[in-house]
Amino acid sequence: MLTKVAVLISMMMVGASGYSMYQSRIPNGANVKNPCDDSAWGGVGHKNPFGRGDQNTFGVDFLFAGQKWTVELCNHDSDGDGKTNGEELGDADCNWTVDSAQLDAVTGHPGVCEPVGSEQCRSSWFSCFSDDATMH
Repeated sequence: MLTKVAVLISMMMVGASGYSMYQSRIPNGANVKNPCDDSAWGGVGHKNPFGRGDQNTFGVDFLFAGQKWTVELCNHDSDGDGKTNGEELGDADCNWTVDSAQLDAVTGHPGVCEPVGSEQCRSSWFSCFSDDATMH
């Protein structure tokens, strides 16, 4: 029980401040785009593109992975769109490390079910409204 409380407190602390240092802990962390308008999504683990507030499913999974890129996190599909986190972040083979060069290009957002608005992503928290990406 104490461990769960500690994890929840950590989630709240991380959720309150999206640190750009986390971008360097995942492959192509600074290259993830907003699927609505192709702008930068700096807070990859957050529902807010600027990294403030609630975490998305990838952010929660990243936290539980010790805030580091692991083979398990790479092979997981955090957003439920049928592509692994590694596939979406350009590390389909899960070989990337913090010290290695970037691999393939980003193909999606690991915390946003894509394609946005598709039948598969119909119940997703994310949708595009006019020029803004927002939560349901």
